[in-house]
Amino acid sequence: MTIKKIPLSAILSAHAAWLENTAGGQRADLSGTTLNDCDLSGANLRQALLPGATLLDANLAGADLSGADLERADLERANFAGADLSGAKLANTQFSGAFLPGANLSEVTAVNASFRNARLSKARMIEAEVKDTTFRQAVASGASFHQSRFYDVDFSESRLDEAIFYHARVQHTRFVGIAGAGASFAGSKVDHCDFSGAILTGAKFVGAELVQSVFRTADLRECDFRQAHLRGGDFGRAVFSGARFQNARFVMADFRGSNLRGARDLTGEQLSQALTDQCTILPNGHRGPYLRHSGAEKPG
Repeated sequence: MTIKKIPLSAILSAHAAWLENTAGGQRADLSGTTLNDCDLSGANLRQALLPGATLLDANLAGADLSGADLERADLERANFAGADLSGAKLANTQFSGAFLPGANLSEVTAVNASFRNARLSKARMIEAEVKDTTFRQAVASGASFHQSRFYDVDFSESRLDEAIFYHARVQHTRFVGIAGAGASFAGSKVDHCDFSGAILTGAKFVGAELVQSVFRTADLRECDFRQAHLRGGDFGRAVFSGARFQNARFVMADFRGSNLRGARDLTGEQLSQALTDQCTILPNGHRGPYLRHSGAEKPG
């Protein structure tokens, strides 16, 4: 395959020399080129220029694309297994259906990008800036999103079991209908997010700040909310069997219609600061609303 009448192998060789700052080196510029089905497995494209490039179904497994410019690139269904994309520019980049297990996406800047139906199991997206991006129906089991910032992102119907959002900042993001058993949001700030219908069995929210977020009909059994701060939020018809709330703080959290039967470590003071009604099932199995000194905060 040739690019601008220069063999791709020659472009890669010149780029390697450029990275080493040796004579004859030239930065790889593949802007706007088409490399569909191309085999670039293990290629060194660190800091390469690929804006607007098309690499449909390309093989980039194990490739080094750290610091690369991939803005507006179309990488649908491409194979990035184990690839290094750390620090890459991903504005308007298409990863729909791409294969990214074990890929390193740390410190990327992704704006209006698409990871729809992408495979991101065990991928790392640490300290990333992600905005107006979709991960809808993606598989990101065991992925790491430590200390990343997400704004107006869509994870709806994705697989996030055992995913880690440790100390992440997540705003106006949709987790509707996700499968997130064992996921961790410990120490995170979750602001105006939607977890409606999410399966979060055994998820960890230890020390998290949950601000005006929606968990309607969510499965929150065995979740860990110890030391969490629940500021508002809608938990209608959510199920909390076995969930832990030691030292959690409630400020107008809405548990009307919630099933708190079997929830642990709740105190009368906590429940008095939440909203409950006759449709709330309290920890002892009785119907609400919660009344002070009733003992209904103790599991039945």
